[in-house]
Amino acid sequence: MTKLLLTLLMLGSSCAAEPTRPNIVLIFADDLGYGDLGCYGSGKIKTPHLDALARDGLRFTSFYAQAVCGPSRAALMTGCYPVRVGEPDNKKNAHTVLHAKEITMAEVLRDAGYATACIGKWHLGAHSKTSPTGFDPATMPNAQGFDEFYGTPLYNGYTVKVADAKFRSTILRNEEVVVPAVESWDQITQDYTRESLDFIRRHREKPFFLYLAHNMPHIPVGASERFKGKSAGGPYGDAVEEIDWSCGEIVKMLRELGLAENTLVVFTSDNGPWIETTHGMKPNGKRFIPRDHSGSADPLRGYKMLTWEGGLRVPCIAWWPGKIPAGTESDAITSTIDLMPTFAALAGGKVPDDRIIDGRDLRALLQGPVKAASPHDAFFYYCHTHLQAVRSGKWKFVRKRPEHPPWVGFSGRFAGNAVEELSLYDLDNDIGETTNVAAGHPEVLARLRQLAHEARMDLGDYDHTGSGARFFDGPAPERKAGGGGAAKKMQKKKNQ
Repeated sequence: MTKLLLTLLMLGSSCAAEPTRPNIVLIFADDLGYGDLGCYGSGKIKTPHLDALARDGLRFTSFYAQAVCGPSRAALMTGCYPVRVGEPDNKKNAHTVLHAKEITMAEVLRDAGYATACIGKWHLGAHSKTSPTGFDPATMPNAQGFDEFYGTPLYNGYTVKVADAKFRSTILRNEEVVVPAVESWDQITQDYTRESLDFIRRHREKPFFLYLAHNMPHIPVGASERFKGKSAGGPYGDAVEEIDWSCGEIVKMLRELGLAENTLVVFTSDNGPWIETTHGMKPNGKRFIPRDHSGSADPLRGYKMLTWEGGLRVPCIAWWPGKIPAGTESDAITSTIDLMPTFAALAGGKVPDDRIIDGRDLRALLQGPVKAASPHDAFFYYCHTHLQAVRSGKWKFVRKRPEHPPWVGFSGRFAGNAVEELSLYDLDNDIGETTNVAAGHPEVLARLRQLAHEARMDLGDYDHTGSGARFFDGPAPERKAGGGGAAKKMQKKKNQ
């Protein structure tokens, strides 16, 4: 009897020692710049709730997304560079469309027993003329691992005001259109917050994964009456401050339900700020986005759609009371591609082993010493399918490119983007990428050029199909430089 009692006590002790799988809340802003939060240096935009999360958690200072919306969301969902990700009909769209055979973080977590919800912007679906929603259901959230979806299939728009274009976004609930045409974005953050709180409340008894992908502060910006006209950062600041409020409401709910100590909250952005004061940033171009309708990447160089630091380096905060030490900071190279394998490891899920996953498990950084090393030897900066730069440690190598690369489509219209010589920057001492030090470090330049060559062979480039790129619909297509004379001239030079 005594032996049986001891055995039962040991079993009970063993069960009690098993770690509880955390709930995961991933909050993704749209076009939020590196310098747009108080905890990242903003002097105009007030973000007390996010500042508190940074103070009580971990602030990343070298965290990378992708250059533009669709590819960034593909990287986030799959844990892979977008150029590797498979798309329907073996195409490579400017805004990535996820093939049904791609495996998302939501699928990994759902298979691990999590309730999953996508609330907000999706922007990974394929248009369909036969679907009631206008999008192929196989490429939408409910087919990509999410039990519930409420939000927009695409962006909210591409003009400063809704009335400036014919485009109107819909809002879907799963596969049903609930708002046929949005005429104002003033209530969207309130709506998403309400839906998020409801999901948390309903699923508080089991592990859950909430992916809250805000439409804000992408143009057309909007804010509810409580926030409109209140920020020193103008309409853009109003939108960001309402996102900050939303984060505060979610944390408050987690505390009230006793879930805070078992919930990991990650906040980040899909890319840098959309700064385009005139079309294509042409000196005498037509006026486009007023500065108070877009953000800041200070002290970084560049912005959305460019592969300077301001285009891809974004704010990222991780908060998990009792697990992530308060007031910590990491400058290790990390990325949105790391979140899928990290979440899988925390949830006891299985990362796909039949394909290459570029992301790495960040648990050592989240729960370990502040000085834990980056799991990446290199990070590769792509603008769509064009490999433009490589970072390894403190060094960033920037490849040659013309001012308006015709093979990057929409993104190629930006001025000031030419690189006429092989360039090397010391990001520890020159975060603004102002001084090319390639001449003084030939061995570093050679090493990073080799890394770029290996990435071109594996992932691919605008004029080369990578051996590791995924194509589910037949053999890999041959990729050739397009865009006329400038592209052919660039290909002929074979610049590395």
